[in-house]
Amino acid sequence: MRSVGIKVLKDKLSEYLRAAQAGETVLVTDHNRVVAEIKPHRPKDDADHPLMKDPFFARGVREGWITLPTVPPGTPLPERHPVMSHKELMRQLDEDRADRF
Repeated sequence: MRSVGIKVLKDKLSEYLRAAQAGETVLVTDHNRVVAEIKPHRPKDDADHPLMKDPFFARGVREGWITLPTVPPGTPLPERHPVMSHKELMRQLDEDRADRF
């Protein structure tokens, strides 16, 4: 978390807005007293997400190093099918490596 005086903030507003967009909270000070905060925008829906009740996840989302999942909890994931068997994969790898020895 950074802090910046009003005069410097005016001169470098774009820099501090980029920092907030990247997930950082910037404290704005006037004579060494905090008067405001510039925070990253979070949609209102994020506050209702079940993970936001956990302080660790809430902090991570606020700071931008965790992104909430877009699939609602409990939604079954699509079934995945392997492209090839393990045996076939190993055979192809052996073929590709044969010219190296």
